[in-house]
Amino acid sequence: MTLATDFEPVFKDFLINSATHDLAHDMSHIKRVVSTAKMLAKQEQADLWVIIPAAYLHDCFTYPKNHAERHLSSQLAADKALQFLISIDYPAHTYQAIYHAIAAHSFSADIVPTSLEAQIIQDADRLDSLGAIGIARCIQVSSSFEGQLYSDNDPFAEKRELDDHRYAIDHFFTKLFKLPKTMNTKAGQKEANKRVIFMRQYLNQLRQEIL
Repeated sequence: MTLATDFEPVFKDFLINSATHDLAHDMSHIKRVVSTAKMLAKQEQADLWVIIPAAYLHDCFTYPKNHAERHLSSQLAADKALQFLISIDYPAHTYQAIYHAIAAHSFSADIVPTSLEAQIIQDADRLDSLGAIGIARCIQVSSSFEGQLYSDNDPFAEKRELDDHRYAIDHFFTKLFKLPKTMNTKAGQKEANKRVIFMRQYLNQLRQEIL
């Protein structure tokens, strides 16, 4: 009996050979999203025939974070993923659900996930912006923009406006700390809150070291 997991080596080969990723959406990110999506799917009893390909292929096309058409990335990824799934004869009854899950995962796309599977893929992707790995990714992306870790004069924006284009730490407040409230599933919200606690502990430690 064929299982959705049997296709994982094919998905990995496809990504290695054809996908183009920025620093924040490399293979390590994809592997983490797949792992998290499986965990959420188990808790929420979702369809792995949709979850597994959507998690692997959700970033098979991405524009850089600062690209003018960044908001179109997930829909272009969904188009590319569907063409690939057709080429490998993946079960056709899953196509629409996978397409929607990929298109709706992106924060910038602003597409409401209407299925449990799409909600899980969105949660799994957003969870990778939180916790220890979220801190590392935030700094990594900010560095690619030549941004600083924090403002020397006002590290935590207590007397200035937030500017996450210039300072990595500001992004915690402009976006990342708001993500738990956007989680679709109970399992996703629980994990998000746990990761945010760690991030706040990091900021407390940073405050002690720099002030």
